Amino acid sequence: MTLLLRRLSWLGQAWKPLNFSNSNCKKIQLEEKIEEELCPDFVASRYYPVRIGEILRDRYQIVGKLGFGTTSTVWLARDLGGRRHVALKLFVNSESMGKQLDRELAIYKRISTSATNHRGRGAVRELLDSFDVTGPDGQHRCLVHPPLWESVLTFLHRNPVRRLPAPVLAFVLHRLFLALDFLHTECQIIHTGAYLDAELASSTEIRALRRCDTLDIKADNIMFGIDDDTVFTAFEEQELFDPSLRKEIGNNRVIYLSRELRMPKKWGAPVLCDFGSAVAGDEEHFEDVQPDVYRAPEVILEAPWSYPIDMWNAGCMIWDLFEGGHLFTGHDPEHQAYRSRAHLAEIAGLLGKPPQELLDLGKSSHKFFNDTGDFHPDIPLPASVPFEQRETNLEGEDQELFLAMMRRILQWQPADRSTAKTIADDKWIRRHM
Repeated sequence: MTLLLRRLSWLGQAWKPLNFSNSNCKKIQLEEKIEEELCPDFVASRYYPVRIGEILRDRYQIVGKLGFGTTSTVWLARDLGGRRHVALKLFVNSESMGKQLDRELAIYKRISTSATNHRGRGAVRELLDSFDVTGPDGQHRCLVHPPLWESVLTFLHRNPVRRLPAPVLAFVLHRLFLALDFLHTECQIIHTGAYLDAELASSTEIRALRRCDTLDIKADNIMFGIDDDTVFTAFEEQELFDPSLRKEIGNNRVIYLSRELRMPKKWGAPVLCDFGSAVAGDEEHFEDVQPDVYRAPEVILEAPWSYPIDMWNAGCMIWDLFEGGHLFTGHDPEHQAYRSRAHLAEIAGLLGKPPQELLDLGKSSHKFFNDTGDFHPDIPLPASVPFEQRETNLEGEDQELFLAMMRRILQWQPADRSTAKTIADDKWIRRHM
């Protein structure tokens, strides 16, 4: 069967559609909730009713489900005209998404029209095509990408200690900062951003989405490529001979269980993905963005933010990947929950007193700091624990180089943070590549 699938690519100018039979598929009981049904405020009618085997835009044949989220499902498809495999990201209906979809396409247009000779161009996921499909409950945007394997987060979970080895982390970081340098200097794009429409921001679903499907720089938005096409033919064989488990929920709708791609014989380099929250960098921003533990000081203080927010975001992620825990939690013992005051106290405990220039720009600085830049007396500062006591993986010169890199990234003042271009060639990263 594998040989047959491979030969199809050589029959004429296009692949022939495969016949995915549903005759021997196994069903899941209606009362069992699966996949996207588990997302907050799930409404089936918002999702496009994908069927394995169907052909979209007279070109892309759905092979199987790769994943899901609050706002989309992701599918492996056969590009019949291009004789290749692609990943289709099908969003919930456009009415639910507001203007986010058009903004995301505008970001991809900036990327596609920017310099192709920049060394970070290949470290950013490419958009191959986009189109809208009509479902029973409205229009749905579909983005077509090269298929990727697993995320850095999934790779991390393969390690029992939940930490990336230094050589893997260095390789990932080199690619990440090349990607950010390309976005910042060539595209004028900030990856971390605000994608919520003001008119939707008050709804329960959207508030949950901000926490569930945030698209900032984090481990599950950096994915490894695949340099092994047999991964896709194997996926097809599985679907042909052992159809995906599914649940029929009425109104001609089916929810499929996702199927994993097998481990490639040869991985591709990691790429930075997901630009649903990205914004133009040639303007000031004031929106409240980022997952709680990654929030930059300028965001918490309601000061204007720009490109350096990506560096803070990346710095916090580096600590997560290498140290196996968050650098900052923002946990307020009085309220037993995240609070901005607790987060700022943690930052001050590590980095010292914030610069007055930053406090002067923040609309909320007065809530946390007095006129001399000290914390208000009713907000306790945690004990100051230097980087050297927090870092537990390294020792000697290797630790010194790693912490020097972290200090160049994690600075109160955005302008004091090193650029992505500088960090891409940092001594610690080069030492372990």
